[in-house]
Amino acid sequence: MKLSPKQVYDLLVKEDKILEIKGQIKFFLGDIDIIVKQKDVVGNIMQEWVQGWLEQKGVEYALSDHSQMPPDFFLNKKDKTVDLLEVKAFNRKASPGFDIADFRMYADEIVSKPYMLDVDYLIFGYDMSEDGVVTIRDIWMKKVWEMTRRMKDWPVNLQIKDKVVHKIRPATWYSTSRVEFNVFESKEDFVSAIEETVYQNPDTRDRAGTWRNRFVENYKKQYGVQLNIPRWNEIADKYIVPKGKK
Repeated sequence: MKLSPKQVYDLLVKEDKILEIKGQIKFFLGDIDIIVKQKDVVGNIMQEWVQGWLEQKGVEYALSDHSQMPPDFFLNKKDKTVDLLEVKAFNRKASPGFDIADFRMYADEIVSKPYMLDVDYLIFGYDMSEDGVVTIRDIWMKKVWEMTRRMKDWPVNLQIKDKVVHKIRPATWYSTSRVEFNVFESKEDFVSAIEETVYQNPDTRDRAGTWRNRFVENYKKQYGVQLNIPRWNEIADKYIVPKGKK
């Protein structure tokens, strides 16, 4: 059967009651059989679990050939521009620590394939007890702009190593305590932040002059909609939380 990402979410939550069930991760090698108790293993295995769940339910899907970029699943095999699903998971007792995408690759991808901007992210917030029992504490369905933010010196929250931009990182979208920066309010504002980051990043600055126009043109070709993308300096301040409100 064919399901949209929203229908997958609803089936997991309302029918399968995923927030009420428990699990364990077991590993055996030879005659040694153990229960895995390392929390970070859960995040790595959830995509495979979702794939198994889709197969058990008889849900149509195709896997992506590109492991470094979303989505993980195409839920419409005949039209791979719609019903795109990416699976993420993190330890709910900590902040989200997963990568959203490589920044440079993502900036190039949404220009040439603007439908990649509309990937649905199925996010699991899990817990693991001391004896290895796994529970899903929260589950969300988010668009990329609903789970990202700016940072102090960059328009998008990034992983930066040795002054080199690597991955786009998520915000703590479900909390307002001790938050310095707001989650993006719209697709247009997120795209504005990406454009400014393309300019600010030395490795991508050479394409900044045409990036915005190319994106808007290709988005219109895809959807028939002319997006009005604001300049980052016009909106940057509204994503900083005033000190008295943290």
